[in-house]
Amino acid sequence: MNLLIGAVIVFASVLGGFMALGGHLTVLWQPFEAIIICGAAFGAFVIANPWEVIKDTGGSVVAIFKGTRHKRSDYLDLLSLLYAILRTARTKGLLGLEKDIERPQDSALFQQFPKVLDHKRALRFITDYLRLMSLGGDKAMELEVLMDEELHTMSKEFGRAPRALHTMAEAMPALGIVAAVLGMIKAMGAISEPPEYLGKLIGGAMVGTFLGVLLSYGLVGPLAAALNRMREDELRYFHCIKAALVAHVGGSAPAVAIEHARKMLHSEVQPTFHEVEEVTSNATQRLGGERKAA
Repeated sequence: MNLLIGAVIVFASVLGGFMALGGHLTVLWQPFEAIIICGAAFGAFVIANPWEVIKDTGGSVVAIFKGTRHKRSDYLDLLSLLYAILRTARTKGLLGLEKDIERPQDSALFQQFPKVLDHKRALRFITDYLRLMSLGGDKAMELEVLMDEELHTMSKEFGRAPRALHTMAEAMPALGIVAAVLGMIKAMGAISEPPEYLGKLIGGAMVGTFLGVLLSYGLVGPLAAALNRMREDELRYFHCIKAALVAHVGGSAPAVAIEHARKMLHSEVQPTFHEVEEVTSNATQRLGGERKAA
């Protein structure tokens, strides 16, 4: 939604200001200039990036229109699941979670939190480290170092699409000059024509420079920044998981480990202490009910 609102403000301000100055929008209608700039920019984007990054960038741009992926309710679900896991590990040991870890899709524990279950990469992140902990990886410092290495790699991977878009944005003003130069070549070929016709050709050529700069700084550059912010928010989700697991291995009680995770979150999505206490109490009741049923 912010992307659409922002784009409308940018184009309304630029075009509205141009009209207020007495300009005519028909002068700016130069579709072939736009084809030169956008086509060349996309071609350079394809040359510079592997298929995986191209596909990831396209999917990510679509995701930006949907807004932030992780909301406060999503983090409450995550914290509640982590609490249930850590409480079970504390009472039954990690061996009591063996079936849940190996087949989380069939686990009654994980099925209570469908939002986390649908996040395939986060689910793999959780189960991989629980599996490692069950195999004897119970030293907090070693576990934290390994997690930091994976998160560093993940950060570089998440940054590929924003960097690719940013590079394309940087190229667009220069490609606008290319379009303008081609327009001027066309105008020079008609140098013997009347001034009115020649002026129209020169004005159309200059639209290339205008369009390249506008698309770069008014659309594609901000789009790259929005994607980068979205990826940082996604990485924060994994840092939240890391904080809880490392605190648990360090000897913290489940409720304290969840506080470590909660404090990793930004204020706009961070649940309050009482909200977390409520969902963890519900998780405790469900765990108690499962034990009685067993």
